[in-house]
Amino acid sequence: MKNNPKYKNNSHSNENIQSKFLGFIRASKRRMRPESVRACLTLCQAFPESKPSATNSHLSTNSTSSSAAGRRLRREPMERIFRIHDRISAGEFPNRKSLCKDFGVSLKTIKRDLEFMRDHYDLPICFDRKRRGFYYSRPVDSLPGTPAVSEAEMFAFLIANKAIGQYSGTPFHQPLQNAFQKMSGQLDTRERYSLNHLQEALSFRPLAPEDADLETFQTITRAVQQNRILQFQYRKLGDPESGERLVHPYHLTCIDNRWYVLAFDIQRMDIRTFALGRITSPIVTDERFEKPANFDPAKYLEGSFTVMKGEGDYSVVIEFDAWAADLLRGRQWHPSQKTDEMPNGACRIQMRLSGLEEIERWVLSWGNHAKVLAPLALVDRIITTASAVVAQYKETASSIRTVQE
Repeated sequence: MKNNPKYKNNSHSNENIQSKFLGFIRASKRRMRPESVRACLTLCQAFPESKPSATNSHLSTNSTSSSAAGRRLRREPMERIFRIHDRISAGEFPNRKSLCKDFGVSLKTIKRDLEFMRDHYDLPICFDRKRRGFYYSRPVDSLPGTPAVSEAEMFAFLIANKAIGQYSGTPFHQPLQNAFQKMSGQLDTRERYSLNHLQEALSFRPLAPEDADLETFQTITRAVQQNRILQFQYRKLGDPESGERLVHPYHLTCIDNRWYVLAFDIQRMDIRTFALGRITSPIVTDERFEKPANFDPAKYLEGSFTVMKGEGDYSVVIEFDAWAADLLRGRQWHPSQKTDEMPNGACRIQMRLSGLEEIERWVLSWGNHAKVLAPLALVDRIITTASAVVAQYKETASSIRTVQE
């Protein structure tokens, strides 16, 4: 089975959003239940918590499915509890039967929910025999431990939810969805209303997300997590045949909507980058390895424009016209990037790279809106490629004209 993993660029704006979201977690940590904190961290780190809290074990039980005709709503346990709280606070006097009908769960489940609300949150839930429903015997503004969420934190929370879609096709996509649902259940009615309206206003649309083989992804993830030597068949870019590789897998990364594993190749005695889409027949061996303590994936890739690591050291300078500058402005294409504005609305971008292959393709994608000023090696590559493209299209145009005549 294949699904689409999606990638989101690590721009400064994304780092600010992640910083705000993590700040929200830390600020609320003392007031939140442990499993809610874990859900937050799961959402940020993209790795699921495998076991539910023993204290609140009944909350990990799924409710029954809903029917469209009766509009029964299947709710996650914590969200169901917050909905019950909202209905009692609103003075609706709900009873067990009406709650069972609304949430599509059994009377025993609703009974456990109410007992949990009394015991865990110390809520003054009482039953009015005349109104035949539950009410609070004293004012309750919100559930104890519910964090107050600022507008900026709400926005960061929404971005985190939208970013979950980027992990579609990976083993932790569903746990991430579950974690977000638990977190959204912690919001009060007004905040959830704001979140729902923001949901309608924002979306992500990654360009050309890669199809990933889930089994291959899981196998490689396990090897990375357990520090086990990985064996697989690998086909180099453009090669028709595959060859066997034996590696120490250090790190999984998603760059430009493609997944890669950074690994030490035992035969070549060097760290290499392998695209998951060209890996087949992966096997996790019983032999373990020790990852170098100083290995840093960001450091390893710092000279790459995206993922290809070269052996050179190039100061690349590219000038863009006003049209392209408007599309480029405000975006961080590389950590070493420096941008200079030109009087005519154009701009110059300078960056330091270890290889030229990726930046060559990027420059060519801008057509005549970009001009390389340095280094000479890149200028020569552009001339060679552009000449080949011109010759190729002249031949194609000639063939088309012959057919039309």
